[in-house]
Amino acid sequence: MSKDVPKNVGAYGVRPHPKTGGFRGFNTNLITLRPYQLEVARAVADSVVNRRGLTFSVEIARQGGKNELSAQLEVLLLTLFIQRGGNAVKCSPTFKPQTVISMMRLRERLNDWGYSRIWKTEMGYILRLGNARQIFLSADESANVVGNTAHILLEVDESQDVSKEKYTKEFKPMGAATNVTTVHYGTTWDDSTLLEEVKQLNLELERKDGIKRHFRFAWQDVAMYNPYYLSYVQVEKERLGGSHPLFLTQYCLEPVHGGGGFLSTQQLAQLQGTHTRRHEPKPSRTYVAGIDLAGTAEETGDAALHSARPMQDSTVITIGELDFSVCSDIVPLPQVNIVEHYCWTGKPHVEQYPQLLDVLKNVWRVKRAVVDATGVGAGVASFLCGALGTVIVPFLFTQASKSRLGFELLAAINSGRTKMYARDASEECREFWFQIVKAKSTFRANQTMDFYVDPAVGHDDFLSSLALLVEAARYTPRSARGHVREAAL
Repeated sequence: MSKDVPKNVGAYGVRPHPKTGGFRGFNTNLITLRPYQLEVARAVADSVVNRRGLTFSVEIARQGGKNELSAQLEVLLLTLFIQRGGNAVKCSPTFKPQTVISMMRLRERLNDWGYSRIWKTEMGYILRLGNARQIFLSADESANVVGNTAHILLEVDESQDVSKEKYTKEFKPMGAATNVTTVHYGTTWDDSTLLEEVKQLNLELERKDGIKRHFRFAWQDVAMYNPYYLSYVQVEKERLGGSHPLFLTQYCLEPVHGGGGFLSTQQLAQLQGTHTRRHEPKPSRTYVAGIDLAGTAEETGDAALHSARPMQDSTVITIGELDFSVCSDIVPLPQVNIVEHYCWTGKPHVEQYPQLLDVLKNVWRVKRAVVDATGVGAGVASFLCGALGTVIVPFLFTQASKSRLGFELLAAINSGRTKMYARDASEECREFWFQIVKAKSTFRANQTMDFYVDPAVGHDDFLSSLALLVEAARYTPRSARGHVREAAL
């Protein structure tokens, strides 16, 4: 192997072992990787240099340094192959911003290594060092990538977001003729992703031959070397809650399982408050509202998104009272206590207009109301905007926006920021809890989710109205120039 290694490679911190061809270590003056990153880098470099053709899976908690590991590894391999040449290929789910960011990071690390006047750019997506090239490609479904060959390394960034079919048909064959070493980076999501599939195969192979192929470093592993990261994750845990899907997947590296209940027994208990329901506001209190309009099933083409609600669903208004005393630097949002529900079934929108306006403007004098403005709901939202101005915030349901709404609702419940009034004998209270208990969740690729009530069971009007209320609660009064002004967060 020595004839394939540049004479000055030792100056860049990598020395081939005289007997095994492996690596003794890195020059820490040039490569500042943490021990867990070095463990991965050594394994990958050994597979490349000794042509083992192994496939690795690397799970590192969000912001734990997987991109830095990848960039440093790319510089190392470009150095090793600077004379012999060859292509290394890296793909990301999207070209902008993910692929672009990877290219920028590699440029910076090449400069750090003293290559600022040596490396070149080709065709806008290739960085060349001597005879070696690092090619950056998009793994988007529409990207045309066929024809590239990976001689040195094939990297798949955010592998959990890359289509299995795209990878199998177009990227994996790039290394077939060269027995290329492959690395899948990412954070876990659900048990159906490409990353999870590669991970499970690697664990099975490890049990058979003892060669480590899967590397997993959760947030605790990263925090051992970075106290600032520890503080950051602790804040995220308090903000989202330890059982939040994003915290579990991005930091704990625990996959979620779709098709289950939206709220756990613990979360249902947290949602239950002790305050009594009220039919009118208290003086000097701040109120907001979430409004789900009847007959506005989200028109996205995704049956699960709008849960195919049958006709004759209801318009539901959920009124919340804000408590700013719980605001902190960690969670600068108020608590929202649900104090009232309105539910109108079978009433045409034209008949709802005056009553909606009266409830929001004259009865509760709400400071912010988030209204479902999807489909025919756009007309109602426009009417309310015309009457109440910036108090009304139209909300357009899409897969992405509803997913964000669901995650925010979970965070609000987990942190104790949302409480339902004490149970009473009303039909509204009964229906609210029925929908909340029956609500299900489905997790999709790209860290998105859906929450809904099975249409065979019932409606999701109260559930959607609650989520919109939490969005409305992203509001706080602020003091400016000696007087109080209200502003939405």
